Amino acid sequence: MRLVGTYLALASAAAFGGTTGLTTDTTLEAVTVTAKRLEETLPQQLAAYGTRVETISAEEIKNGAFIDVAETLQALAPGLSISSKNGPFDYVDISLLGSRTEDVLWLVDGVRINNRLYSGTTPLDTIPAAVAERVEVMEGGQALFYGTQAVAGAINIVTKDFSERRDAQLTVGADSLNGRHVDGYARDSIGANHFVIYGSSDNSSGYRAFRPQDYQPSNTDRDRSYGVSTIGGKYAYDFSPGARWTIFYQHTDANLDFAMPFRVARDVNSRKEDLATMKLDYDVSDKVSLYVKAYYHEWSTHYDTYYTDLANPATLNVLYQDAFWGYRDYGVNALAKFAPNRGFEYYAGYDMQRYNGRDEVLVIEQQTATTNAIFGQVRTTHDLFENAAFALGARYNKPTSGEQAAIWNASGQYDFSSGLFVRGTLGTNFRLPDAEELYANDPLDERGNPNLKPETSRSANLSLGAKSNAFGYTFAWELIGFARNISDLIDYAYFDPVTNQDVFGNVPGTVTVRGGEAVLSAAFNDVWSADFSYTYSHSRESGSDRQLLRVPETLIKAALDFHPTTLPVGAGINVRYTGTDYTNVGSATVNYGNFVVVDLLGRCFLDEERHHRVTVDIYNVFNEQYGRPAQGCADTPADGPYDCSLPYTYVNRGLPRMLRASYTYKF
Repeated sequence: MRLVGTYLALASAAAFGGTTGLTTDTTLEAVTVTAKRLEETLPQQLAAYGTRVETISAEEIKNGAFIDVAETLQALAPGLSISSKNGPFDYVDISLLGSRTEDVLWLVDGVRINNRLYSGTTPLDTIPAAVAERVEVMEGGQALFYGTQAVAGAINIVTKDFSERRDAQLTVGADSLNGRHVDGYARDSIGANHFVIYGSSDNSSGYRAFRPQDYQPSNTDRDRSYGVSTIGGKYAYDFSPGARWTIFYQHTDANLDFAMPFRVARDVNSRKEDLATMKLDYDVSDKVSLYVKAYYHEWSTHYDTYYTDLANPATLNVLYQDAFWGYRDYGVNALAKFAPNRGFEYYAGYDMQRYNGRDEVLVIEQQTATTNAIFGQVRTTHDLFENAAFALGARYNKPTSGEQAAIWNASGQYDFSSGLFVRGTLGTNFRLPDAEELYANDPLDERGNPNLKPETSRSANLSLGAKSNAFGYTFAWELIGFARNISDLIDYAYFDPVTNQDVFGNVPGTVTVRGGEAVLSAAFNDVWSADFSYTYSHSRESGSDRQLLRVPETLIKAALDFHPTTLPVGAGINVRYTGTDYTNVGSATVNYGNFVVVDLLGRCFLDEERHHRVTVDIYNVFNEQYGRPAQGCADTPADGPYDCSLPYTYVNRGLPRMLRASYTYKF
């Protein structure tokens, strides 16, 4: 916290009293550098060749006063369901177009940050929304350029970008659930030098994450608290208009409660996370461009779990104390573009990923794995087809553990003269086994299998849409159909009675996903804007007539925003409906979906230049009671420290009604 406070003071001083002269809600993005470099523009390139890409801007994040990236996507990303265990900075369940959590790839500035130990544990519990310049949601299989786990899509969190003009901002805020927030950034360019620094700090003593009847007397840690502090910075030097060297570093410190309503006196993950990259972009000529990037990602947690002794409540049983689990992930990525002749472009790339990690909690011994991959793509240009763009590519992955994987991808878009368009993607994708599935060796629970094959999938996305502008109106719509089959599922394949362990394997059967999405958006005279999306998915395992666990069948999102340029106020409303959603509680399967959450947003500007901004939002206005049920252990004096003779059902409560207010000063 002291480090972040120091940073914020530096960020404020770096503004030198300058102003940006903002006059509307949306001019924030106008100051950022939008260099047409291969990696930074890859999502936009994919969108031009048939991939549906949803981009959430920094201003949309600011309007919603979102604390973490999970909140942002939960409210604003069509087709993406995010269900938090217990509020901000916690584990979440993810479903993109009917997918499982492990089918979505997460990136920060193009670097994968998925958990190398456990593919179903998302990295969103330590990513504040304030670090994002934008968030890019790429729907459909994205394994060609991004590799393992991009089965249903990839989501890229782009951190604060460079600016050609001096630009700085500071925000402080608080909420009615004991949360406190501060963030800021500063950026500028001096000749060929570009820099940006940013920071964010969030702390909360927490709220009661369970229903009153769920708490057992033995539980003494009753408020789910969190503390997350992040600092980061980038520096770039332009050797020439076509050559840039960039370095990036981000550090996060976090203390995150793992809330439970029974026996727990302390259950905390103490996290440190470092992400660093170094990259060279080089436009050799108008026909040849390339980049080479090295990255390093270290994710480490020390875990404490203290239980109350049921027979002697004054005594604590230490299950884990300072137990380590974490990994180091590093590698090199390179991509080159060639356009020797009119009509076609050629892309060739190399990707090396190497990680080592261990877990003292669920017993994964120190292991190292390396994957080498080559990939390429051929694209048509408008010189060949004036109203169409097509692409075809392939990727080959060779890991040191598990079997190799080869995939292909085809995509395209055709634009009709009326503003109507049709686009789609078709191909195969894969998920390499994680460290748990390969190397786990818990003598009381499970054993990994180094000979696992990757999960493989076939997928198709096809959509029809239109865009129009007339009489001050902007209107767009798109109808999307998606299909996905996943084979060679990795799960417990058999039980070994000799070692008393469940053993991972590739089990028979297929996960089949079929569904559709409708997306509508409209704007009027830069005063009103509205967005609506409806998603339906039919996701089943072989032989099952029930939806996959934690994958909602339907998801509806709607938003209306009022942002007049002639008035110093703005307002909005976000509505989210989650349909039927199943989970297992003991031997029973329970539906915990079918609920509606409504958020109200308000903001006002205190001066004509809009340097001073006050935001007041109410989340879950009607205090909807929702959340995922789970099974706990009721207090029974006859039980030993970790026995469970009397199981019961409790509910992880979703975020209750909350008021959040913040003040922003833009230098």
